[in-house]
Amino acid sequence: MNDAGSMGLLGLTAMEERVYRHFLRNPGTTAEDIHLLLHASQDVVGAALRRLTELGLLRRAGATAEGGAEAAETAEDPATAGIEAGGTLTAADPEVAVGLLTDRRLSELHHELQQVTRPRHLVAELRAEQGAHTQAGGGVERMTNLAQIRDRIDDLAFFAREEILSVEPYRALTRENIAHARPLDSRCLRRGVHIRSVVLKDALDDPATAAYLRELNAQGARIRVAADIAERVLVYDRHTALVPADPSDTSRGALVAQEPGLVASILALFEKIWDQATDLTDLLGAPAPEPETLTPMELEVLKSMCRVTKDEIGARELGVSLRTYRRHVADVLRTLNASNRPHAALLARERGWI
Repeated sequence: MNDAGSMGLLGLTAMEERVYRHFLRNPGTTAEDIHLLLHASQDVVGAALRRLTELGLLRRAGATAEGGAEAAETAEDPATAGIEAGGTLTAADPEVAVGLLTDRRLSELHHELQQVTRPRHLVAELRAEQGAHTQAGGGVERMTNLAQIRDRIDDLAFFAREEILSVEPYRALTRENIAHARPLDSRCLRRGVHIRSVVLKDALDDPATAAYLRELNAQGARIRVAADIAERVLVYDRHTALVPADPSDTSRGALVAQEPGLVASILALFEKIWDQATDLTDLLGAPAPEPETLTPMELEVLKSMCRVTKDEIGARELGVSLRTYRRHVADVLRTLNASNRPHAALLARERGWI
């Protein structure tokens, strides 16, 4: 068998995958002398057995699905408990195994992403490395390439942690504009970034634009409209501002400013425009719909999905029929707009539901 394990992307070493596949082919066998079969040292194979048991991919004979990692944690030596006395091991079902590993890997990636977005101080340190090559203007950069400007805006939105403010005097958004902005905006709102935006009242005359503004409002963004605005302003986390180099001709590029005094002036301009604008919900004459939440039962099902590996077990724990349990699972996935159960668990963690 090739040592380059195909489950490496999910966090298993080549040896751990070989051991797992061995027990798939030979369910209910012991781990005794398996190191001889795999032509590896006893210590290496023992380490693989321990980790696979801790992950819930291997179970001692008689252990239930819900035992998994929890049961392993209670054993003095999860990998070898019962084996020395002739105990046997069985591999978890492949669907269960891949689901457990996927959920774990998504959680790890989410944690890594949070860590990546934190070291903002590195910007100052790296700018110091530029020395004499730092752009003139003391923290103001002029960009003339439109593609470069769009990329910078995407980067600033992606790494925003607290707040995004904007004044945008467009009269309509194209389908391409909306398709490009939707995932970035939704991601920011899911992460708890506050979005405040002022747009032209005329933008509400375009059905697609109005629908997208309502969608953002429903997700938690605060949208206001003004009858007459010409300013174009973007401010990220109150320390980086982007404005046109020439307000009368946006094709001439943009200025990216991080000078505290200049950013403070742009913030004051934004707040003045914001105070004079009208809330979108007031203009529409109806309150913004609350973001979808889970019912108490759906929340319990969500927690069960993250805790057990089989629907039958979850249904039994909650005292409902299997059909009812699966219906609630489908409702949870739909509410979270999740493609699968591990994805739902990740989104629920981002919202603080679990």
